[in-house]
Amino acid sequence: MAIKMYDLCGADDAHRFSPYCWRTRMALAHKGLDVETVPWRFTETDRLAFSGSKTVPVIVDGDTIVGDSWDIADFLEEAYADRPSLFGAAIGRAEARFVSHWTEGTLHPLMIKVAALDIHDLLGPVDQAYFRSDREAKFGATLEAFTHGRDGHLPALKAALAPFRRALKDADYLCGSTPAYGDYVVFGAFQWCRVTATLDLLDADDPVHAWRERMLDLFDGLGRATPARQ
Repeated sequence: MAIKMYDLCGADDAHRFSPYCWRTRMALAHKGLDVETVPWRFTETDRLAFSGSKTVPVIVDGDTIVGDSWDIADFLEEAYADRPSLFGAAIGRAEARFVSHWTEGTLHPLMIKVAALDIHDLLGPVDQAYFRSDREAKFGATLEAFTHGRDGHLPALKAALAPFRRALKDADYLCGSTPAYGDYVVFGAFQWCRVTATLDLLDADDPVHAWRERMLDLFDGLGRATPARQ
């Protein structure tokens, strides 16, 4: 039986854009598990009541329900220990946790300054009203003001990627010769913007761009199958 995964989307079911859901989709593919994705939108919290979560991803694997992308990765690693490891070992799990904190604390805040208004534009009317109200309260500014001059945030993002760029001099992936969960965490951030933002964050000659292309081709082009806006 396929694992069921609730996956954030825009007005169009094809626009799957949550960075956390992408971590989970890549992790499930890494484990070689059959998955049925269920499109879910910001204002459909009642559809997740069974899980105790108000946000996605949420997976249902038989009688087991797991929310939160990190908890899902932990579950998959333990429940499917006979399949390719997401972490490699305890040290790899700790390193992936660091990558997760770095991505959420450094990359996400820079990326949202580019993508916030574009995300709003992908949503249906009810979700647009929710997203605008919720995010403007958090940002302390309108979406238009928050993203004004967004090109000016790209140098800071490119500078923040310097350690990642240096790591790619030694290997094709952050985790070495083959990708693992740390790569999926960072990929989720870039896929978030690839699907939503009308502005590409990476120059074509950036090693991170080449890495992203390799990530998009993984698992028979799983990431590339979702349309980009650039």
